[in-house]
Amino acid sequence: MSGQRAATGLGRAHSVGLNAFSAKEIEIQANVGQGLPAFTVAGKVDASLREARDRVRAAITNSGLTFPDLKVTVSLAPADLPKSGSSFDLGMALAILAATDQAQVGRMHRTVFLGELGLDGVLRPVRGVLPALKCARDRGYTHAVVPMPNVAEATLVADLDVGGAHTLAEVVRWLDGDHVLDTVSGDEVPPPPPQVADMADVAGQAEARHALEIAAAGAHHVLMTGPPGIGKTMLARRLPGILPPLGPEESLEVTAIHSIAGTLRTGHPLMTEAPFIAPHHSTSVTALLGGGTGLARPGAVSRAHRGILFLDECAEMGPKVLDSLRQPLEEGEVRVSRRDGVATYPARFQLIMAANPCPCAPAHDIDCICSAVARRRYLGKLSGPLMDRVDIRVRMDPPGNTALMNGVEESSAVMRDRVGAARAAAVERWRDHGWLTNAEVPGSALRQRFRLSPSALRPVELFLRDGRVTARGADRAIRLAWTLADLTGRDRPEEADVAEALLYRDRGAR
Repeated sequence: MSGQRAATGLGRAHSVGLNAFSAKEIEIQANVGQGLPAFTVAGKVDASLREARDRVRAAITNSGLTFPDLKVTVSLAPADLPKSGSSFDLGMALAILAATDQAQVGRMHRTVFLGELGLDGVLRPVRGVLPALKCARDRGYTHAVVPMPNVAEATLVADLDVGGAHTLAEVVRWLDGDHVLDTVSGDEVPPPPPQVADMADVAGQAEARHALEIAAAGAHHVLMTGPPGIGKTMLARRLPGILPPLGPEESLEVTAIHSIAGTLRTGHPLMTEAPFIAPHHSTSVTALLGGGTGLARPGAVSRAHRGILFLDECAEMGPKVLDSLRQPLEEGEVRVSRRDGVATYPARFQLIMAANPCPCAPAHDIDCICSAVARRRYLGKLSGPLMDRVDIRVRMDPPGNTALMNGVEESSAVMRDRVGAARAAAVERWRDHGWLTNAEVPGSALRQRFRLSPSALRPVELFLRDGRVTARGADRAIRLAWTLADLTGRDRPEEADVAEALLYRDRGAR
């Protein structure tokens, strides 16, 4: 066909477009008609899609096929949905080939195609395959074709026949019935999760260790303050080692977010352990919440969904950056407005903050040279509304010679067993309501359906009367009391649990 004009006609292929964390079916139509040779792409596309004209043209030609020397118009419907990225390349090429009778269309109506094309026709991996194929399955598609590097991620979607291709030519031969696409076996043993350092490495700091165990059991937020080198960062980075593994639905949700962000492991992408995200203290609001041109991409708070967001040296961060956390901490999701609309991502993370008590941060407070005003201003970046959302405040002091010379501390495995038992009790209690941790329970449920006895609530009433806690803080203290009860194996919190929870909020960490 290279020496003849290609046939004219209309071809269709199907793909999936991502709108932040949601996905939508995209129909790709290609019309090849009479007119001056041209290649037009329509459908509210961004720059990367407009550049697809050159990629698709070269890929078709270099795959031994013929690009029509006619007027080619490709439309991505619905036209009002913003579309970005290079994942539509494969579908656009196949629609053109179907319109020129170079590809069989028998399998195309029930198959979605995802993949970026190289100029040589090689399929390159793309982001967001997992949420895209979940949408395709829900829309009734039975087959999916993806680049070979994305096959492991694609096969996480059940009830969908997934095939991986290396080149455009392979996909065309598959449509013709002359080729079998590669897959990966579901029987492959996943690699062990990344190793997390053990809590036994931390000398002393029994109070801080216990506070992090409570936080892990209920997914509560923590602020640790103390002089440098005392173990704040060591403890925080060992916290994932005492968290239980993610459940099946949680794993898919977290994996989908990291798929969109492009941070999945190759080979075995399913994330079964809680993520640990630690942005630098110079990070911006955009990097923290999400951003970018067009529609926002996931930021650190979304990549930490169902895991830990660790802010080391949080007092060095800007007040606006810290206060931007208030909405996702309260609602468990983040909404970012950009040119092409509002992007909504899950952000149910556990916030762990660490800070020095003052700018000079000596090993002993007696050596501090900062004025009282400087000390207040330093931690004053942590605003009252933000601190009201922090459940546990821990002031860490030097462990002393005795603690450093003692034997091995309690290991992460032992602590993880207790945390797992406490979380299992919480899951069983809130099963009918869909809450996975105590930190997710709304205050209205704590005050009505699961209201504690008057004697157990007496400490909260005293704190509210004295103005030592806000209404939000009271709800958070009650959630913390439920976690304390779960760790001790009791069915409901008692007065001592509520009092201890209030003390964790009221300690002089600031």
